Amino acid sequence: MNPMMRIFLLVAAAVLALPSFPLCHAAYAAQPEVVDGIAAVVNGDVITFSQVRQLVQPREKLIRSQATGEELANQIRAVRQAALKDLIDRQLIIQAFRQDKLQIPEHFVEQRMKDIILENFGGDRNTFIKTLEAQNYTIGEFKKMETEKIMVQAMRSKNIKSTTVVSPEKVKEYYAKHREEFTNKEQIKLRMIMIPAHADEGQASAQKAMAEEILGKIANGAEFERMAQIYSEDSTRDQGGDWGWVERKTLAAPLEKVAFNLPTGKISNIIELGGNYYIMKVEERKGGVTRSMADARPDIEKKLLQEEAQQLHERWLTSLRSKAYIRTF
Repeated sequence: MNPMMRIFLLVAAAVLALPSFPLCHAAYAAQPEVVDGIAAVVNGDVITFSQVRQLVQPREKLIRSQATGEELANQIRAVRQAALKDLIDRQLIIQAFRQDKLQIPEHFVEQRMKDIILENFGGDRNTFIKTLEAQNYTIGEFKKMETEKIMVQAMRSKNIKSTTVVSPEKVKEYYAKHREEFTNKEQIKLRMIMIPAHADEGQASAQKAMAEEILGKIANGAEFERMAQIYSEDSTRDQGGDWGWVERKTLAAPLEKVAFNLPTGKISNIIELGGNYYIMKVEERKGGVTRSMADARPDIEKKLLQEEAQQLHERWLTSLRSKAYIRTF
């Protein structure tokens, strides 16, 4: 293939793969911090602290609304370290693009700019320029950012070539090891009566006898809901012992074991647990159904291809890092 045609196709694929650029004040608002400096040097190219803060600003805003003190400091430090790592990797990719002597045709970048103006500003170029100026960006700076995005995407397309077919054996192996991913949550609609033993008051025998009496009444036709309203002493008493839809790991393990093995419409025996006596009824059940492997195959193949692409991506970046001079500050 003609070298120029190869570059053309590579960059075309990169442009099509780029997400729409959400240019807005929230995305580029300046941080209160004004101190700047060198965060890292990558083969002679400098990454500044302001670049790091700019990248993490939306994430930091969320963290500051949710955490305080030492936890806040730790989370801010972690997101900034991750952002610096991403910026270093990005710079390595751009350098590799230039070392490969690849070029991006000017009209690709111009078309990208037109698409952004159309998608985010309704085609109004003046509003686009005013927004950039308000955020201390020049057209040239913004254009450079978009050009570098295309470079990065083009290099990823060039260097990360995963397989397009997943073998049946791998699909089968994944399905066998991750059946829970393809099983919807099992739930039961539960009613429960709780009678405290009051063992510390010496009433355990009397309370158990009461529980047995209640169970007998239900067996003879009394409504479970009514018995719960009269006798139960938990927070669902007024609702007739109605716990609603319950998932696994909601109840204590001994109660869960009985409840989820109880046939629909049946009443449990008395369960003694933690100084209380329980009687349960399962009114309905749903979920717990596992998709067949044939049905799950498309999702499994997609996941395995994504995992392979991620592994290839990381190996490629590891190779770039191993050949580079990188210093962080």
